[in-house]
Amino acid sequence: MHSPQKGKTGIQRIINAANYSLAGLTAAYHNEAAFRQILWLNIVLIPLSWILPVTGGERALMIFVCLFCLIVELFNSAIEAVVDRISTEHHPLSGRAKDMGSAAQMIALTALVLVWVVILFDKFV
Repeated sequence: MHSPQKGKTGIQRIINAANYSLAGLTAAYHNEAAFRQILWLNIVLIPLSWILPVTGGERALMIFVCLFCLIVELFNSAIEAVVDRISTEHHPLSGRAKDMGSAAQMIALTALVLVWVVILFDKFV
């Protein structure tokens, strides 16, 4: 873990923030199967977007929704970790928080599928 860096400014603050971000990505990869699955989906889809005959704007949107799913999964995993840190006992509010995080990911993945289907349908059908 890391200690608070409230007094840091300039380059040191940027370096610290980058290290915290890398630690978060590493933790998500090692501890969250859903994050790994979405990451590997991105590793396939993002290069595919460069091969497909789409416009630059379409490609940017296709890549954005891929990355957006990773962002949402990081937030979802963070919510789950905090809830579990507080207590692993079942509580309606804990369940609601976890369900809402899961719902956010479902909506993000739905957006990914819709964007890709609409663009590819327009190109190939």
